[in-house]
Amino acid sequence: MEVRIDKVRKEFDRFAALHDVSLDIRSGELIALLGPSGSGKTTLLRLIAGLERPTNGKIFFGEEDASDKTVQERNIGFVFQHYALFRHMTVLENISFGLKVRPKETRPASADIRRKALELLDFVQLSGLDKRYPNQLSGGQRQRVALARALAIEPRVLLLDEPFGALDAQVRRELRRWLREVHDRTGHTTVFVTHDQEEALELADRLCVMSQGRIEQVGTPDEVYDRPTSPFVFNFIGESSELAVTAENKELWIGGRAIGLPSDGFEGQGRLFFRPHDVDLVEGDAALAGVVISSRRVGGTRRVELAIGGDAQKIEIDLPFDHPAGERSRLAFRPKRWRLFPTAEVHQKVP
Repeated sequence: MEVRIDKVRKEFDRFAALHDVSLDIRSGELIALLGPSGSGKTTLLRLIAGLERPTNGKIFFGEEDASDKTVQERNIGFVFQHYALFRHMTVLENISFGLKVRPKETRPASADIRRKALELLDFVQLSGLDKRYPNQLSGGQRQRVALARALAIEPRVLLLDEPFGALDAQVRRELRRWLREVHDRTGHTTVFVTHDQEEALELADRLCVMSQGRIEQVGTPDEVYDRPTSPFVFNFIGESSELAVTAENKELWIGGRAIGLPSDGFEGQGRLFFRPHDVDLVEGDAALAGVVISSRRVGGTRRVELAIGGDAQKIEIDLPFDHPAGERSRLAFRPKRWRLFPTAEVHQKVP
């Protein structure tokens, strides 16, 4: 099922939570809505679900205008962060609930409901737990039950709102892999809200990065990580270092010294962005160079903080963990990939 968001605006008491947002969600894809708190991602998810109505704009399911349809009419499967399971119902009763409350004319027979619920219990790898209650399950198990309940109604679209937010890191990693496998097997159009960039990069076919009620960038994880289109995306997705630079004579300069990078036609004041891990150490004067302020071990690398130039801008780069650089030593390096943004655009885009 394709979902199309067409110039949707959502206001709450004259506060605009979404500003004329447009997004095409492809049939069968898993797309992550990613952004900090207040970016509008959960509001957009609730609009897709039918839990909110747009102030302006339309939402289409396929060719059908679903803007004024209820959750039930849209046939949405919803998984929340805090499970939302019925405590007084067994696992099997929770999974069966969506089918049991259907109108009589579309409700399956009791035997068929039970059979389907048991099949889903096996599908989410919880066979034998059908008679347990939610308080007898771990957090990860409860979230599997919540997903099985959402799948039971054979939804046209599956929506997940921070589904792993209440779980510890190890369980989150395990469930991420499992959810990706479930999606590949079922092929549901799935919209996944998270503020966790690692989660989004690992799970999603595409990312929709949001900030302050607007979409900053939509693309595959590789596109968004390797080719950010705004300062906000560069800062939000992955780790980044940035430097104030001047572009003139087709080169970039810091403190009156060329740093060996082309300006790519840009002239004036700008900000140079690059990833700490994406640099090469070099020899020579025409390079970025700085003095080591501090270093620390980060996994298999050493993260080094450098003071750059006369105004002592501070950035971080990654070195091999056994690199001998100590405090006050001097390092010269060059980013392998970088982006240059005008200073005014950086101030506008980064909250």
